[in-house]
Amino acid sequence: MAGIAGIEAAGRRDDVERMLGAIAHRGKAGKNILEFDNATLGAVWLRVQPHAFDAEERAVKDTAADDRVAVARVLNGGPLLVRGLMGIAPLYFGHAEDGTLCFASEVKGLLCVTTDVRLLPAGGTCHGESVTKHFELTPHPVTEDPEAVAEALRQTLGDAVRRCVQDTTMGSWLSGGLDSSAIVALARPVVGELHTFAAGLRGAPDLEYARAVADHVGTTHHERTVTVPEMLRVLPNVIYHLESFDALLVRSSITNYLVAQLASDHVEAVFSGEGGDELFAGYAYLKAIPAARLAGELTDITRRLHNTALQRVDRCAAAHGIMAYVPFLALDVVDYALSIPVSLKIRDGIEKWILRQAVADLLPPRVATRPKAKFWEGAGVAGLMAEHADNAISDSDFRRERVLPNGWSLNSKEELMYYRIFKEHFGRCKDLDWMGRTKGAPIVGV
Repeated sequence: MAGIAGIEAAGRRDDVERMLGAIAHRGKAGKNILEFDNATLGAVWLRVQPHAFDAEERAVKDTAADDRVAVARVLNGGPLLVRGLMGIAPLYFGHAEDGTLCFASEVKGLLCVTTDVRLLPAGGTCHGESVTKHFELTPHPVTEDPEAVAEALRQTLGDAVRRCVQDTTMGSWLSGGLDSSAIVALARPVVGELHTFAAGLRGAPDLEYARAVADHVGTTHHERTVTVPEMLRVLPNVIYHLESFDALLVRSSITNYLVAQLASDHVEAVFSGEGGDELFAGYAYLKAIPAARLAGELTDITRRLHNTALQRVDRCAAAHGIMAYVPFLALDVVDYALSIPVSLKIRDGIEKWILRQAVADLLPPRVATRPKAKFWEGAGVAGLMAEHADNAISDSDFRRERVLPNGWSLNSKEELMYYRIFKEHFGRCKDLDWMGRTKGAPIVGV
């Protein structure tokens, strides 16, 4: 993992230094700044320098083995910004008051020099004033034998996991759900020492299921039992790093942040199972969507990952100086998933049916058949944060503060609680169009 920042002007070393300082957690192994005739570029990195900085190509990069990339390259016409096809690595840009282009891996870095914040979309490029997309997800289902599909899916996902293995010792976030469990089972034979990490409130289902998977596969397992006071204590840090007040995203990020902190004590890189629900129809509401519309819905929610769930994965890992690999979103896995008919993704009312078939023999039966539980549900968080917000924020305060300056409406008191913290750090932004919001988030207490 790395963090990059830059300005379309020479002689801006001090400004780029401040920008890198704001995202220093993204790379504690090294830092460099290069000055060109028309740009000043900088990077911080966690591992070896060439992965983050390439002077010969006149570029700075945030790259890893699972098709994540964010690049800024100096051309005669100014910096060219490129974001990876799935948007796993973040990149933001904006213009200073004099029109100078600026960019950074996180919003907090960009705010050092401008309040004009824009998100470079997944698969997008920016050159001067022009922003274009060079990639778009398109479902292309083909009819194949279920056994052949399951075998090919297992092989493709296993290959993606193997490409991420950079060390003999690695870790994996493990909720005990199908996605993270599948990744752990596929990673165990190719990682010399695999550590797994789970977090949740005492008695949370995730802790029980994760323990079962770790015992079955044979990992060095770690778990962190959290409390509501602890979650409230870390909440400001979570929102600062997450750069969002979206209620469902923040709620799921609290335990993710804490499990990432636990992982950072033992490993430099972890696997994440993010993306499996979107590619293979893991959410309960998808069962009610007609088959003719389901492929389009899956494509839509996969397209939204870059500034919602993937933002959680990136920021929680970056906050603690570790790398997070996302094998489900390797391009060959995504391409193959888009070719699988929806009839094999939801079958006989069972979500992610084909993925379950692909890895069933690797997992304990109760894990292979476990229904989907959202991250914050399985961790035991459920309505605890909403309950705290209901007690802390009056109805009159919610009515008065619910509509934001940009016209957005907050969905709940919980979201207002998060927004108040968010505003302390990011309230100077001119607009919030760069911030993703969970599709279909419920509106409460209006």
